Amino acid sequence: MQLQSNERSDLAGYAARSSESAGRRYREEFRDNRPAFERDRDRIIHSAAFRRLEYKTQVFVNHEGDYYRTRLTHSLEVAQIGKAIARRLHLNEELTEALALAHDLGHTPFGHTGEEVLNRLMSEHGGFEHNHQSLRVVDELEERYAGFNGLNLSWEVREGLIKHSSPYDAPLGMIEEFLPGVVPLLEAQLINFADEIAYNNHDIDDGLKSGYITIAQLSGVELWAEVHDKMKHKFPNSDPERVKYQTISALIGLFIDDLTATTAAEISSRRIGSVEELRSHNVAVVGFSPELAKKNRELKLFLHENLYRHYKVERMRVKAERYITDLFTTYNRYPTLLPAKYRKKMELLGKERVVCDYIAGMTDRFALDEYKKLFEPYERV
Repeated sequence: MQLQSNERSDLAGYAARSSESAGRRYREEFRDNRPAFERDRDRIIHSAAFRRLEYKTQVFVNHEGDYYRTRLTHSLEVAQIGKAIARRLHLNEELTEALALAHDLGHTPFGHTGEEVLNRLMSEHGGFEHNHQSLRVVDELEERYAGFNGLNLSWEVREGLIKHSSPYDAPLGMIEEFLPGVVPLLEAQLINFADEIAYNNHDIDDGLKSGYITIAQLSGVELWAEVHDKMKHKFPNSDPERVKYQTISALIGLFIDDLTATTAAEISSRRIGSVEELRSHNVAVVGFSPELAKKNRELKLFLHENLYRHYKVERMRVKAERYITDLFTTYNRYPTLLPAKYRKKMELLGKERVVCDYIAGMTDRFALDEYKKLFEPYERV
């Protein structure tokens, strides 16, 4: 691999460096000397899979309103939060941003429901899990470059994708190439928490906007009540809507400050001064303080019970399950319904995996259109 020389000078000893990357799967000659992780970020932004995130569900399906977050806006918020943390800890911001923008590339239409259904349908064919699918997207499914499939990203980005962890992830098993049982880089560790900070707070915003949850309900959540009361006293003459936005902004700042301070203290107490020392300690060091972690668990439980399991969200989940199941079953029974380029892959990858890749790459809108074309008699095909 061609190494990059223009590394930032303010990186901490424990930060990842493009110049020390383990390299790419395929050798390339580059036209400029961008650092490797900056190049990775740019390739992700220009990928088709990244653009499709605009029409993939976060909580609310795309057609339910233009206000609500999608996988794309969520990924941008994760990148913003991740970079804020990385800057404070003197970590590699370009690697952090690349991981944030790519961490959901493998997500299906209709959010976690789509993932759960595909995993069930693929149970006898290797299963489905969106971290593995994100790696498939950047390693195989994107078709942009001469000489190889995928985006040919740096090893460190690929490791961070396969080791991404959230409460919704159910790993299929670690790939030997990526050091099973060894903690990922600090930039990858912090993305797990930037992801959580983003979705907790924007789901509050979307939930309140939809009316599925209310300020009155949230007042019973300790963390929200504390910060909301402070904002009401700080802005006594502001209307409730603006106080709500100020509360969400303050919550994000609180999470960032707590995570940064707690992580910096942990790095210092363990005397981690390099990536090698991080790997040898083999303990995750990024995290919240015990006090904030406890309050955060209460907030997440509230969202799970009152928003994610709201009866209207459940109704869409049931419909989405039917859409994915019927599409998968029909494509497998009649593979000639698939575009030619997908049919050509079946001999190599197997029919079920190709169908799974096709459905996983769909946006909500495309999946709904496909469903109508296949199952509604008067819909044009």
